[in-house]
Amino acid sequence: QVQLVESRGGLVQPGGSLTLSCAASGSILSIAYVSIAYMGWYRQAPGKQRDLVATISSGGNTNYADSVKGRFTISRDNAKNMVFLQMNSLKPEDTAVYFCTLNAWEGTTRGHRDYWGQGTQVTVSS
Repeated sequence: QVQLVESRGGLVQPGGSLTLSCAASGSILSIAYVSIAYMGWYRQAPGKQRDLVATISSGGNTNYADSVKGRFTISRDNAKNMVFLQMNSLKPEDTAVYFCTLNAWEGTTRGHRDYWGQGTQVTVSS
């Protein structure tokens, strides 16, 4: 199993900035044949589905939702199994619960498996 612990979100004024972090832990990550394919962030606004925000592979390849390109930056510390989301120029429509996610390759029997954090609330409002 993998545990994902997100940093606290918060209330930010429009145009402001906030950085989220997420730390992954779990004994399975120490197994030699287990690797992290990617880590990332999704978000879910009230009454809406959970949508991709950004992901980053172990090699550093990034993928962003169109709505956050140019404003958000995802980064990763592979040594610490951590992922970060720098959010700038925040808008009210960025208000949502942000979820950290990790996709791990757990060998030929288990294959790829997704893990999720508990989520952290980000509210953008004046």
